[in-house]
Amino acid sequence: MGVDMIEIGRVARVLRRHPRRFLERVYTPEEVAFCRGRVPELAARFAAKEAVMKALGTGARSVAWRDIEVLPDRRGKPLVYLYGGAEARAEAIGLHAIDISLSHLADFAVAVVVSAQERREQEHDVARARLVERLRASGRLQ
Repeated sequence: MGVDMIEIGRVARVLRRHPRRFLERVYTPEEVAFCRGRVPELAARFAAKEAVMKALGTGARSVAWRDIEVLPDRRGKPLVYLYGGAEARAEAIGLHAIDISLSHLADFAVAVVVSAQERREQEHDVARARLVERLRASGRLQ
């Protein structure tokens, strides 16, 4: 699962300052064509990419913005397409059946991703033990 929310005004400001660079770095040509400069649509897709990265468990590491594409089907339902690093990561952890919901109001856009995952990257108790070890080694936990 992944969720993300962004201020639409933040996307508008970046778009005003660096329109071409921002669009080319974050969105596929198909997403740009579909959104036609509509900032709420672009913001919702930005949130969608962040939410997918969270579902992949990577954040922005090893996954490029354009490795994740969100386009509607003929009825308008948003669909997620993965390429490059995002596709490789999804295959590595057995992530599939990705569903996404997008919404926006005047000031905010939000995206929620739900998916199925065949195998965990690591067991929760192992992840907790490693974190506790790092905290102790850094002196932040006695």
